[in-house]
Amino acid sequence: MHTKHFLQMIADKNQSGQSPLLSIVIPMYNEAESIDVLFSQLTPVLQAITSSWEIICINDGSTDGTLAGIKHKCAQDSRVKLVSLSRNFGKEAALTAGLAHSSGQAVIPFDADLQDPPEVITEMVTKWKEGHKVVLATRKSRRGDSLGKRFSAFMYYKLLGRMSSTPIPPNTGDFRLMDRQVVNALQLLPERTRFMKGLFAWAGFSTVQVYFDRPSRNSGKTKQGLCKLWQLAKDGLFSFTTAPLRMTTYLGIIISFFAFSYAGWLLVRTIIFGVDVPGYASIMASVLCMGGVQLVCLGIMGEYLGRVYQESKQRPLFIVEETLGLDKAK
Repeated sequence: MHTKHFLQMIADKNQSGQSPLLSIVIPMYNEAESIDVLFSQLTPVLQAITSSWEIICINDGSTDGTLAGIKHKCAQDSRVKLVSLSRNFGKEAALTAGLAHSSGQAVIPFDADLQDPPEVITEMVTKWKEGHKVVLATRKSRRGDSLGKRFSAFMYYKLLGRMSSTPIPPNTGDFRLMDRQVVNALQLLPERTRFMKGLFAWAGFSTVQVYFDRPSRNSGKTKQGLCKLWQLAKDGLFSFTTAPLRMTTYLGIIISFFAFSYAGWLLVRTIIFGVDVPGYASIMASVLCMGGVQLVCLGIMGEYLGRVYQESKQRPLFIVEETLGLDKAK
């Protein structure tokens, strides 16, 4: 069956079930400068694929004209929907809100900065038509990123891949196509500290990749500063592996072995050669080294304990203040 016939069949089915073929989920935080360019490039691509689509824009507590810009687009096209959160909850929560309010048979998270080319969506839909539940958009190159960011990302995903029991594909962001079955499965994951790339990978399902070159950011400035990236990296590491806890155990065993070996050597040396005056430098070095190791181990345990504390409070992931164009039941 050709792609056009497949899409037309689903579109005809959707007309009776009021369910669009494609849902594009776009978290936005202070993206007023990007909205016009975003829609001018994204909408023609969707229209060339099918007329049965929706764009869900999540206003994540923006302080500029983002909310007004989204409302303007909603007024122009009823297929553009708004989910406005009560404050800034972060991209992971905003993306979760968008997935929860989507109704398409396939859902695609998308960034407002256009570093993920809309043209790739066409190839993703073709792969979906072939029967794959998940279509990953993998970057062949990251020309838009600095050398430092490319190197740190490479090392991080290398480390995460070795430590995590859930394989997380490198050079792959949130930009992907997910079948409705996959999105429904993700709704069953209620954890508060969310690393969406890991949750996507954990869900599984039949997966295929398409490749693209990542361009530079279209407009505006990145909202992912060094502190936010560091927090996201920690969330990914501590949410999908207990290896750091095991490492503290192994580190304690190794240090204890050398400590007892050194103590035995001192005992034998004292019995044979008598008592000498211990060196101040060696004592201080040992104390500082052990103190540092203990603090690192306590910090690792604190990271896991903090996440248990966050989960125990059972607070909602996000609070919706306003919606436009969506079923009120959602």
